[in-house]
Amino acid sequence: MTKKLLSFLLMNVGALAVAVNVHFFLSPNNLATGGVSGLSIVMNNVFPGLTLGTIMIMLNIVLFIVGFIFLGFQFGAKTIYASFALSFMVWGLETFFPMQEALSDDLLIQLIIGQIIAASGMAIVFHQGASTGGTDIIAMILNKYFSIEVGKGVLVSDIAIAASSIFIFGPTVGMYAFFGVILNGLVIDYTLQQFDNNKEIVIISRKSEEIQDYIVKNLGRGATVHYAKGAFNQEDKEVITTIMNRKDYSKLKKYMLAVDEKAFITVHSMNEILGQNFKRLA
Repeated sequence: MTKKLLSFLLMNVGALAVAVNVHFFLSPNNLATGGVSGLSIVMNNVFPGLTLGTIMIMLNIVLFIVGFIFLGFQFGAKTIYASFALSFMVWGLETFFPMQEALSDDLLIQLIIGQIIAASGMAIVFHQGASTGGTDIIAMILNKYFSIEVGKGVLVSDIAIAASSIFIFGPTVGMYAFFGVILNGLVIDYTLQQFDNNKEIVIISRKSEEIQDYIVKNLGRGATVHYAKGAFNQEDKEVITTIMNRKDYSKLKKYMLAVDEKAFITVHSMNEILGQNFKRLA
C-alpha cells in the first residue's frame, strides 16, 4: 500500500513538472514542442476563446476514444490518470497563476530550462509505469497498422506538431520547437538512466569463493559463476557475473581492494534489466 501511494504521489509530481513547463515556459512563447501540449498550443492560437488546459482535456478525450476504437482497451489506468491529471494541472495553473507575458526575452534559455523540468517529470511518470498519453496513442496506432516502432512513431508525431507551428508562429519559433523535441528526448533518456543505474560486474579473482559469499550474504545479491580458461597460461578460472546498483558496487569495490587488489573486474552500465528481482517483463 505504501509503494502504491508513493507511486501515485511521484506520478503527480512528474505531471506537475510537465504542467509547469507548459504553462510558464512553452505557452507564453508559443513553443509547440510536440505532444498534446504542443498541439494544444497551436490550436489555442487558432481558437483563442478556449483555454490551453481545456483544449488539452478535449484532445485527450478524443485521442483516447480513437485509441479505444483502433487499439482496444490497451491503456493502463495510470496512463489515463496521468494524461488527464496533466491537463487539469495546466488548467489550474492558468486559472490561479495567469501569464500575461513570457518570463524572459531570452527564448533559448526558457526552452532549455523548461524542457529539462518537463523531461525530468516525464521520466518520473515513465518510471511509475505510466505515460502522459497524447502522441503515444498515435504512435501505437502507427505501430499496429504500419509496423512503425513506437519510439519512432512518437518522434514523428512530435516533429510534425513542431513543424506545424512554423506556419502559425513563424520559422524562428518553429525551429526552437523542433530543438525542444530533440532536447526533451535526450533529457528523458538521461534521467531514466539515473533511475535504473544498475551495473553488470564481471570478476575474475583467485578469491572467488570469498567474493561470492560476500555478494550473496552481505550485499544480498545473486551471482552467476562461469568457468573459463586463460589464453596465456591455459589456467582454469572462475568468472563471477553479478548485477547491482551503484551503492552496492561501491561496497563491493572496497571489499575487493581489501581481499584481492589484483583481481580483474569489468563494469558495464545497463540500459534495461528484465526478469527476477528487477523490472517485470510485462
